Amino acid sequence: MAMSVREAFERGTDAFNAHDMDAFGATFADDVAQTAPGGMTSQGRDACIAFYSIWIEAFPDAHVDVHDVVITDDVAVEEGTFSGTHNGVFHSPMGDIPPSGKTVHAPYIQVLRYRDGKCVSANLMFDRMDLLEQLGLLPAATAAG
Repeated sequence: MAMSVREAFERGTDAFNAHDMDAFGATFADDVAQTAPGGMTSQGRDACIAFYSIWIEAFPDAHVDVHDVVITDDVAVEEGTFSGTHNGVFHSPMGDIPPSGKTVHAPYIQVLRYRDGKCVSANLMFDRMDLLEQLGLLPAATAAG
């Protein structure tokens, strides 16, 4: 019997936070598709594992705190915060970003779709500008006066 959407979601979150990419990858279907800001897309389990592994490589203490998750039928909508210290190379759509030593706290929303207890699509949304500001790559926004 396939695991429930909630069980699959929780296993994926726990595996990511443990940096266990084998266990994390086991929560994906072979044909999983993933999207993220900046036109980042991944097709298939190996490509999706590689995408999420980039975050762990760049932020070796990477962790997600899930603030809320709403599950309806085969869809989980997750609201959380990604945090970590940028002590590794960050392979981004703009090119490789060398370690800055800065700690980031990036709110995100992710919409996950499941089939037979496996994730078949992951649509990640976060504020790229905020992340780049936290890394010191863009000037921080100033308050309007």
